[in-house]
Amino acid sequence: MINVTDKAKERIAELRTEEGHSPSHNIRVAVKGGGCSGLMYDLLFDDKLTDTDEVFEDKGVKVIVDKKSILYLLGTTLDFSDGLNGKGFQFINPNATRTCGCGESFSI
Repeated sequence: MINVTDKAKERIAELRTEEGHSPSHNIRVAVKGGGCSGLMYDLLFDDKLTDTDEVFEDKGVKVIVDKKSILYLLGTTLDFSDGLNGKGFQFINPNATRTCGCGESFSI
């Protein structure tokens, strides 16, 4: 399960409108190699599903995760921060044993 906070839900709706995406465009979250901790999050709008995708829905937001990434992301909460410490989406991942200072990469 991937959870979505109210702030993340609001920002996703704003971005969908700003970027001209239709309501059929869901959020795709993936994990890729890279970053200073070894793994990086990838977040984008997507309207296509593959046979190996899992779809989670929280607060009306559908989140698509590919089969390879699901093991890294189970139990993760997607949040959005617009505070003094930075603005952007944040991943609260209980599986991560280490994260980098920027919050965009992690290791298991």
